[in-house]
Amino acid sequence: MRDPQMTGYAPHPVEGVTPEDVILVESRAVSCDGGKGALGHPLIWMRIEEHQVTCPYCSRTYRLKDGAGDDGHH
Repeated sequence: MRDPQMTGYAPHPVEGVTPEDVILVESRAVSCDGGKGALGHPLIWMRIEEHQVTCPYCSRTYRLKDGAGDDGHH
């Protein structure tokens, strides 16, 4: 999801309401299915453009580990 300003398709995080579920990753390409098997959501792929991306279905945030993501933006 290319939405660094958190507008449009990505959820608007609300402090105290939106769960702070942050997953550290080493790649800019991440997939999310909600993590609950049949109770999750459809599998989607997102790309981290700067430092993090938030799933529009479950609000999980995927954040690059320090020094990770130098994959040439492919």
